Amino acid sequence: MDYVDKAKNYVSEKVAEMEKPEATVMNVDVKKMSFDSISYHAKVSVTNPYQVPIPIMEIAYVVKCYGSIVATGTIPDPGSLKAKSTTLVDVPAKVPHSAILSLVKDIAADWDIDYTLELGFIIDLPVFGNFTIPLTYSGEYKLPTLSDLWRGDEEEEKQEQENK
Repeated sequence: MDYVDKAKNYVSEKVAEMEKPEATVMNVDVKKMSFDSISYHAKVSVTNPYQVPIPIMEIAYVVKCYGSIVATGTIPDPGSLKAKSTTLVDVPAKVPHSAILSLVKDIAADWDIDYTLELGFIIDLPVFGNFTIPLTYSGEYKLPTLSDLWRGDEEEEKQEQENK
């Protein structure tokens, strides 16, 4: 029995010391605003230290605003991580307006949306099976004011005149 326990401990130590894929959220942008939702897109950089590509089985996401969950979802089979390289992965998350409208009181206080994006990259590591890379990213989306919208039109007109 001692040999089995020693072998288990040895293998556990070696697995703990192994390099594992790492991920970093580079940025989160609002890509589209429609009548029913806002689409956020996170750019995630994932580094694969291995000599072989690793399939991403699934990406799970949770979007929280002011501590409340406003969206959850999964992206099945989003591709693979390149061998011995860094892969940029685009993670879209759609937040319904009804969820954001429930936060109107908080939004009105400073005219922005504070959010936290929680991601779980589930990858298939050879020999070990499924492994989850957890990520958390917090930020804020500043809502445009009426004056911002007016200035936007003025800036477009200036650019058009300069281009003539």
